[in-house]
Order: sequence, then C-alpha cells, then structure tokens
Amino acid sequence: MYSTAQHPRTGRVRPEIESSWSRSRLNGLNEDRAPVLTQGSVAGDGILVRAARPVLDRGQAELDDARCALVLADREAHIIDVRCGDGAFGKALDAFGIAPGVRFGEEQVGTNAVGTPLETRKGLLVRGTDHFMTAFRGFACYGHPIIHPITRRTEGVVNIGALCGEEHPLFASLARRIVRDIEDRLQLNATRAQHRLLAAFQTAARSPRRPVMVVGQGIVLATPAALALLEPADHAAVQACVEGMCSRAADHRLTLVSGRTVRLRCVPVDGADGALIDIVADRPGRRGEDGTGIAAGWPLLVVGEPGSGRTTEALRVAGADAYVLDATDSVWQGEQVWARNMAALLDSAGDPVVIENIQLLSEQVTTLVVKCVRTSRRRTVLTSAPGEHLEGVHAPLAALCNARRDLVPLRRRRHDIPRLAQGMLAEEAGSGRARLTADSLRVLAAQPWPGNLAELRRVVRYVAGRRSAGDIVPSDLPASHRGVPAPSSPLRQAEREVIVAAIEAAGGNRLQAARALGVSRSTLYNRMRALRIH
Repeated sequence: MYSTAQHPRTGRVRPEIESSWSRSRLNGLNEDRAPVLTQGSVAGDGILVRAARPVLDRGQAELDDARCALVLADREAHIIDVRCGDGAFGKALDAFGIAPGVRFGEEQVGTNAVGTPLETRKGLLVRGTDHFMTAFRGFACYGHPIIHPITRRTEGVVNIGALCGEEHPLFASLARRIVRDIEDRLQLNATRAQHRLLAAFQTAARSPRRPVMVVGQGIVLATPAALALLEPADHAAVQACVEGMCSRAADHRLTLVSGRTVRLRCVPVDGADGALIDIVADRPGRRGEDGTGIAAGWPLLVVGEPGSGRTTEALRVAGADAYVLDATDSVWQGEQVWARNMAALLDSAGDPVVIENIQLLSEQVTTLVVKCVRTSRRRTVLTSAPGEHLEGVHAPLAALCNARRDLVPLRRRRHDIPRLAQGMLAEEAGSGRARLTADSLRVLAAQPWPGNLAELRRVVRYVAGRRSAGDIVPSDLPASHRGVPAPSSPLRQAEREVIVAAIEAAGGNRLQAARALGVSRSTLYNRMRALRIH
C-alpha cells in the first residue's frame, strides 16, 4: 500500500507534490494541526468574475448530478464562487471552511488544488494524502490556473473536487475546458478594451512631435517622439509608474536612464483598463523634488527602512572621509564605552561624523548624544529607522537636527527600479555585457522589496553570477523573485508597514514588538508569515 502522493510503480513522491510539501513546511505549517481559515470579503465584480460566471453556470449544469464541487478562486487564492448540486456534500464543504471569501493559498493550508496551481502556474491533481494537511486528505481535487491570454498574468484557478474514491476520471479534462472557455472570454473582453486604447492612441498621435504612450490590456504603444526619449529600461519604468493609476488622472515624475527628468501625465481611457500618458520633459538644470544637489543643513537626520540606502545617503552628504559611529556597536562594547568614544570624537575637530541606527540608543545615551552633538565642532549626520520612537525617546535628537531627509521605500518608487537594476547590473557584470529584458524589468518592478535596495542588489548579484553576458530573462531571476505577485490591498500593506516599524523600533526583538502591538508572539509570527515579512 503506498501513499497517493507516490508513483504507483516506483513508490516515489511526485516532484511537484514534494516541492509543495517543502514550501508548506517553510511556511511554518504543521500537517496534523487543524487549518486556521479566515473569511474575508468576496470580489463581486471584476474581469475574472464577469468572464467566469456564465462558464461556471454551464459547468454547474453538467455536474448537477455528480457528488462534487466546482470552485473558482482569484489570483490570491481567495475563493470567489462554490458550485455544488449535492446538498450533503455542500454541507461537508462548509464544515471544512470551503466557502467564498476564504483563502486557500499554500501559506494557509499547504499543498492543495487551489494554492499549489497558482504557485506553479500548472494544472495539478491532488488526491488524498497528496494534501499537506491531514484535515483535507479525504478530498480528491484537480485545479488548473487561469492565465490571461493577453497579459499572461495569472488571474485565478478553477478547482473540481470530490470525496476520495468518488472523483470522476474526466475531472481534469472538464476543468481544463472550463478554464479554456474563461480565458476565451477574457480575451474577448480585452479585445474590446484594446480597440478603445488604440483609438485613443491614434487620436493623440496625430501630432508627430508629441511624446505620448498608451499602456494597458497587455499592449504598449508609443509615438516616435516618445521612443526617442526612452531607453528599453524606461518602458518598464513607465508601466510600473502608471500601474494602479488607470482609474484616475495623475501626474508622476520619473528620472530616465539618461538622467533626464520627465513628468508623466496619465489620463485614463474610458471603457478600458489603461491610460494615455503624455511625457513632458523638464527644463535642463531643474532640481528634483527630493532635494538632490541642495546643501544639507547640519545636523542632518536621514530616516529610512533597512536596506533603503541610509548609510549611502549619509556618506554622500558627509563625504567619503566621514567617521562612522554605529549604535549597534554599543551592544557588544557596552553603552558606557560606546558613549565615551562618541563624546571624545564629537568634542574634537575634524571630518564630519555619521552616527548610525540611533533607534537603538537608550534614553540615557540619547540625552548624552544630544548634548555632544549640540556642542560638537564637527558636522554630524544621524541615521534612523522610521517609527514612533522619533516622537518618543529619540524625539530630542530629531528636534536637534536642522534638516531631515526621509528615504522613500523601494516599493513606493517602482518606476526607479528598472534604472537602478540596470545600473547595479553594469557594476556587477560590466557595462554592456548583460542586459535585463523588458519582461525581467517588469517582474522586478512588481516585487514588494521588503529589503529595499539591499535586496535588489542581492538579486542583481545573483543573476550576474548566473549570466554574465546576453539577455537576462525572467527565468534567470531567483525563484523567490520570478513571479509577479498579486497587488496587495491597502489594508494589508498598512498592516505590513506597522509590523515592520514595530520590529525595527524594538531593535529586532519580536517579543517586544508583539507587546508593543498588543498581540501574542504567535499571532505576530502568523501575520509575518502571511505578509511575507522576513
């Protein structure tokens, strides 16, 4: 007798199941524990629901006499619709929490026929003990991802399931046919929108000298004047810049690979998920909004998330000869020794001083630093993680600074990612030897980048090590940064930032961060896993 996860002749676990089990364990799941499922809101409309609804109606009619269920989930593995003609089986599904609004990703329940096909972008049969969690091993399911035929983005998954021993051999064929019909409807709807985008572009392009683009529905159109301004990396930057802005008019500033600054004026195109973008070049010599090129006041406070370039910015302002004093060293030196060295340094004349990570200073040492900085004969730059500590225990230091520079997290300036990635690649592999393709740059621009510039540097170093010359395509990227993640909701993004700030304010002590947030440590760990906070 062998596990259903094993091949009937060799007895080996199927590679796709074994890989999924590994991911499930890495997500901190225990196969014998009861799944913890939470019910959220259900998307009542949208391109997937509109395309899938009539197809699911036909599928439900075909399965009406079968003791099975037809399930539709979105790209984040949230169940949107459950169709089941058998009342008793429907109650069994409800008892297991299989209902609209519940998320069935691998992070929540491990290997299953909703989350795993979304993870791999391939159809998958999950029968009995193929499931990671014991609670679901009474089910046999086949899931198949829905890939938008125009954008090639994963839109969701169709799952057909039954009790083990009652599954039909044609479940896989039926699921694939349903997916094919949904994809056909997605293409039809996209085609109508594309016609609207094309008409808007043709109208705008009547002026040959007008730099204008249209982005949306898997198409990118640009006039010759726009092409003359933009390098290949700039196209990905423009798309990242206007992503999520297609429903409202907006302006955005963008620095091109050439170093030239332009303003993007984005206007939504009626009846299409896309925008018309006018590219207006700034006058030469105009300074950027971030204040680059403007002399800093002293003392200067540089605030940014880990990996956002706090040290780089501090040294850019203070100079390469600046003396760096890191508050992290007070942990192993002892506060008294560290404070004594700091006081002696600031009391002497010389090059500027950079004091790193002031968020780690105790209240007593903070008071001493304030006194020393105020009377110091050296120019001083302080760096800090963001958080409420700058309005609490470290407020005296923040108030002492005559200037403050807040570094924007990489996830909030996705339009800069293509230019930064290409620049880092040139540094790692040599100028002109390797090139990130437009598709690779779009994938990179879509990542959440919790580690900011430092994380981007690690990814670029990885791909440079694998391919030192030629085109770097998405498959060359590390597996962790290869897929295009679904856009996070504002609420989830806000929750993520609150947790990250609490951990930073606690100096990495997660128990202390949990207390500050008013939750248990286990709850904090669960939310960190769900939000992919490392």
